[in-house]
Formats: sequence, C-alpha cells, structure tokens
Amino acid sequence: MLDAIAAKQDRVDAVEQPKLLDTIRRRTTPWSPAELVDACASGYYAAPAAIGRMLYACVRAVRPRTVFEFGTAHGFTAIHIAAALKDNGTGKLYTVDLHEGKCAAARDHLKAAGVDAYAEVITGEAVEVLSAFPTLCSEPIDFLYLDGWADFYLDVVRTAEPHLRAGALVHADDTEKFAAGARPYLDHVREQANGYVTVGVTDGQGLELSTFTGPSGRTAA
Repeated sequence: MLDAIAAKQDRVDAVEQPKLLDTIRRRTTPWSPAELVDACASGYYAAPAAIGRMLYACVRAVRPRTVFEFGTAHGFTAIHIAAALKDNGTGKLYTVDLHEGKCAAARDHLKAAGVDAYAEVITGEAVEVLSAFPTLCSEPIDFLYLDGWADFYLDVVRTAEPHLRAGALVHADDTEKFAAGARPYLDHVREQANGYVTVGVTDGQGLELSTFTGPSGRTAA
C-alpha cells in the first residue's frame, strides 16, 4: 500500500507541485485553511519515505497511547504510525484533514494496509478538533505530528498544549521547506519558558523534534 501511494505521488506531484509553488509565490495575502485545501487538492504531497520510517521507529520506541496528526492527505504517514501502534499492540491515531476526498482515500488506504483499527480519520480543521479533544478521547496526547501547512503549526500546537502529556513528543515537518511560515512555531518551541526541549534537524525539508515538559518546564541542560 505504501509503495502504491508513493508511486502515484511521484506521478501526480511531478505535475501538480510546480503549479502549487507558482501559486504560493504569487500569493500576497495570508491563506485561510479552506483556501489552502483548495490549492493543494490536486496533489498528494506526502512526507518522504524516510520520514515515514522515522515515525514508525519513534512510535515503536515511545509506545504512545494517543497520537494526533495534523495533515492526513492520502494516509502515507498515518499508515506508518498506525502500523507501529499495531505492532506495539496498543494505541490510537487521530488524524485530521479538511479535504473530504483525501480523508476518504486515507480511510481506504488504512483499511487496505490492515491498520484501520488503530486510526480514526477526521474531516475538519485541526484547531477545532483539538479544542474539543476531551470529547473525542479521554487520554492525553503522547505524540503530536505536524505535517499540514506550516503557517498553522503555532495555532495547532498552542491549542494542543492543554491536552499534551508531560514528556509528549512533538514532531514538526517542513520547517525549512516553508521556513517563513514555520518561524512563529519555531520561536515558540525554542523558547524554554514555553515548556519544550527541542532540536532542529536538517534533512532537505527540515524537521523539529521537541519534548513537551509543560509551561513551567525547566531542564538543567
């Protein structure tokens, strides 16, 4: 299933990604979530395969009970996360995207991969879903994965913070690829007073790995 998604992404995004980048370059005003959904609707834009393997490895090691993903697309990373939860024998992924068609495809892909019992695909805006998260799940979030539009990372993480377990892992992708949009988020997690221990990793697209210690968290490091 992962190979099939990756192969289709290579074909589709070779055509659609240049169009999206041109649209981004010509944009002079802030995006709304709905506008971005429309702009990205024709592409796949999944994370690289190496990121999928990293997510699988992290989930196997951390053994989270609750994972929240911002940006489902066609379910490429969701399959990696759900497969790790299945292999751990415990846990649930809640993955959120505004595009109904992509959510439907992700549900089909998760089912075809045999890991749909470990994932719930939610069509909606991540901030709204997180605002009502206790009605969705009684457990705190152990692992937050950000792979939607980087401009919204700060809004998403700040909404998630009341629901993050102390020690939760927060993984944000594309922090160099969309550096301007990611900057407010990076400023937030790199300010120790906000309760994070964080490190940036250069991989061609950029990712930020953080541990949430709580708003009054301090380390001796």
